[in-house]
Amino acid sequence: MDHNFEAQRRETFDTFRQSKGVSLPKTAVVEYAFFIEEMDASWPALERALRIEGFRTRRVDSDTLVAAIGPIPVTAEEIWKYERISTSIALKHDFYPDGWELDL
Repeated sequence: MDHNFEAQRRETFDTFRQSKGVSLPKTAVVEYAFFIEEMDASWPALERALRIEGFRTRRVDSDTLVAAIGPIPVTAEEIWKYERISTSIALKHDFYPDGWELDL
C-alpha cells in the first residue's frame, strides 16, 4: 500500500490552523516518531540513513524510534519539510510515521 503523503501533510497544516492563539516558540527541536512494521526491519540502517540527513535518533521502546531535528523554525512548512524527509526514509526501512511534537 502506498503512503498518503498529502493526507499526512494536511494533518500537519491542520495542527497549525487549530493552534491559532496558542503561543508557539519561534524555533524548537522537532521530534518525529516512527513505529516498526516488519520485525526484521533494520534499526541500524534506519538510524544511519536519518543521521546522514541531520537527524538525531533514539529508540523509545521495542517498537518506536524518534528522529529529532533542530532547532528549526516552528512553521507548518518547515515542520512538514523535515517530516516528509524523515517519513520517506522510514518507509524505505519498514517503519511508519506516528506523529511529531515539539521538544521544548
